[in-house]
Parts: sequence; structure tokens; C-alpha cells
Amino acid sequence: MYHAPVLLRETIEALLIEQDGCFVDATFGGGGHSGALLEALGPKGRLYSFDQDLDAAQNARQSPFAGDARFTFIHSNFRFIQRQLRSEGVRPGSVSGIMADLGVSSYQLDTPERGFSYRFDAELDMRMNPTEGQTAADILNTYSADELQRVFGELGEVRNARTLAKACTDARATRPFSTTGELNELCEKLAMGERMRYRSQVFQALRMEVNDELGALETFLNESLQMLAPGGRLAVITFHSLEDRMVKNFFKSGNVSGELNKDFYGNISRPMEQLTKKPIEASDVENRENPRARSAKLRVAIKTR
Repeated sequence: MYHAPVLLRETIEALLIEQDGCFVDATFGGGGHSGALLEALGPKGRLYSFDQDLDAAQNARQSPFAGDARFTFIHSNFRFIQRQLRSEGVRPGSVSGIMADLGVSSYQLDTPERGFSYRFDAELDMRMNPTEGQTAADILNTYSADELQRVFGELGEVRNARTLAKACTDARATRPFSTTGELNELCEKLAMGERMRYRSQVFQALRMEVNDELGALETFLNESLQMLAPGGRLAVITFHSLEDRMVKNFFKSGNVSGELNKDFYGNISRPMEQLTKKPIEASDVENRENPRARSAKLRVAIKTR
């Protein structure tokens, strides 16, 4: 299986408010959420699914519902959701529901040549779309020590981010980084705390920087709000505290910083209303069957205007 969809039932139940509406799965992956949405949709419903990953695009072409007239796959980063939907004839303010699962797929983690995991010795790539952009090796070999410290500290919450950043710039002076094994060697020397967790944090930080995941998420949230109809729902599954905080703030205030907008009279403007105060988490059963669901948090909000 490419990827086991997380919080599948909870997401569909929270998102699907009308069977014949227009819906978006912003992260197709293995097609688990898209397939469940299509099963729940009526004959007049429409589903547009996004993914920038080439393997996900192949999955979409080979999926059982590839020929379903209600389904359209769009090979694109979800940060371009408004532009791509408009090109398909979908007007802003007309979408019934949008969902996104921000987790890295099991397939991506388990495919050595993608370079996402510290478990394999492979090229330091980490690009979601391997045809464009800079690789993790490019970042390690070109960023300054201060820039690398920001990446490791902010995105990976690495405790000794400054020390690691300096070690990277020193190491590349004699041998530029090219493989995950080389990065692992450095992590082994500098690891603080549990070694596997330390490596996970370092690799996560680089992956998020390579793919500008936080920047893409902010753009996606803003454009999703524009595309949703009043009463439409936005459901987002996060796996990282930074992502979850951005989503929580956006649902609360309409921006990722969480700053409340007030009018001349001091009335707070809230373009969205949270469906639940606390995020929905996976059940004990799902956590046992799929350990990667343990850190998943689902938040759902309704567009109020």
C-alpha cells in the first residue's frame, strides 16, 4: 500500500455536508481519502484531487476511480489551489469542502532513492516533486551556518541546532554532502537524547525547508478560504506542532499568526468557525494498526462569510 489514510472516517464525516457538492482533496497520495469521498458523493458531486508527487500522479492514473466522470486529478502543489481550480472552471466561493493530509506518505519514507528517511543510504534529495527545486544536499552545501541553525532549530526543534549547523559547514568544506549516510554520520557524533528521534528531527527539518512546507501551507489556507462557499468546510490533518499551530490560528482568526482583526467598533472579524475546540485524534484501534497515526491531529472549520 502506498499510504494508509489517517483519520479516514472522521475526516469524511466532518467534511461531507452535501452529496452533490464540489470537494477538494489537496493531498491525493495513495488516494485513500479521495476514494472514500467519491464513495460518499452523489451522482452530481465533483472531486478535484491535488498532488505534486510523481508517484501520486501515477497512483491517480491507475486508481479504480480514474475513469469516474466526477473525479479530476491535478498534478500540482496545493499552494496553487485557487489558480488550478479556476482553470478547471471552479469559481471562488463555490466549493463545499476541502481537506488536506499534511503527513509524508509511507511510500515516500520507505523508498530509499527519495532520501526522506535516515534508515537508508541514498541521495540527499527530499523533494516532493523531484523534477524541480533544490535538494536537501543543496541546502546543506550552500546555506550559511545561521541559515542552517534556523532550519534545524525552528523546523526540527533540534536542541543543539547551532552546533549541528557549524558542524555541517565545517564538514562540507572538505567533502560536500551528497548522501543520507553522510548526514547520518554527523548526526551520530552530535546526537542529543534518543538517537533515532534526533535523526528524525534533523531529516524532518531539511524536508520541510526543501519543500517550503510552512509557506505552502499558509498560501493553501488563504486560498482555500477564498474558494470555499459560505458554510463550506476545511479539514486539515497535521503531524507537526508548527503546522498544527498555523491551522489552529487560521481557524481562530483567519491568519496563521493568530492576530485578531477588529473593525472600527472593536468587533472581531472571524471568517471561520472551528467545528471542535480540540483537534480530533486517532482512536486506540487506529494507533495500534497504524503507528504513524499517533501524532495526527484533525482540525475542521466552517467558513462563516
